[in-house]
Amino acid sequence: MIIDAHQHFWDPARADYPWMAADELTPIRRAFGPADLAPLLKANGIDASIVVQCRSALEETEEFLRVAHENPFVVGVVGWADLTDGTVGETLDRLRASPGGGKLVGIRHQVHDEADPDWLLREDVQRGLTALFARDLTYDFLVRARELPSAIATAQAFPQARFVLDHAAKPPIADGGSAEWADRIAALGACGNVWCKISGLATEAVWIDWDAERLFPFVAHAARCFGEDRLIFGSDWPVCLLAGSYGEIKSALEACLAKLGPQLRDKAFGANAKAAYRLS
Repeated sequence: MIIDAHQHFWDPARADYPWMAADELTPIRRAFGPADLAPLLKANGIDASIVVQCRSALEETEEFLRVAHENPFVVGVVGWADLTDGTVGETLDRLRASPGGGKLVGIRHQVHDEADPDWLLREDVQRGLTALFARDLTYDFLVRARELPSAIATAQAFPQARFVLDHAAKPPIADGGSAEWADRIAALGACGNVWCKISGLATEAVWIDWDAERLFPFVAHAARCFGEDRLIFGSDWPVCLLAGSYGEIKSALEACLAKLGPQLRDKAFGANAKAAYRLS
């Protein structure tokens, strides 16, 4: 099974997405749903996808579970729940008992938008993560280099849990990279319970001036840090449309992964996502 492990659905006419306010995001400030994605997956040889949260709202998680229930190609939902809420365990149980609840595979929060770079280390957040892992769910890190130390400490605090790093921690590709990002992602990769998504890279480059060759050093570094069993492909559609079409993004990432070996490429396009999210 070929899996796109990171895509989104949204409708700005029905909900508020604070991160979408910038003028340069106008091209994607419209509705994107399953009917838009399905033909793209088929055209690009993708069998299934995992839909990932876009806003901090339980209603969105509930909606994504219904979407997954109605669309067999959506095999997993990484939703949102308030980890600071002392009753988050009960919330997760309710979500899992709802239609499509069996496809809830993980939770994430937009940590890189928090003022506190150590938000993950707050006592209430750590308590919420304990409830999450007690239910055998995965946690997605949405962080940049600033928050990576707290992500490393969190992964070390829960050695039996499973974590997925989104977008390889958003390396500053447009600026040529940074030693801070490279060193910190290496430290996170040393935690054997963390997978890394090769996703969202083209939009960290110059949108109108990128190609697989420019992305490759960052993919190669991630591969050195996480190894062939912990890299995961994700399109980051429709955010990726700011830099290129679904096909262009998929082809570029496939070319990067293929340069690292056919076995690594094949695992990144399916088996590793299944392991990270315990997909049936």
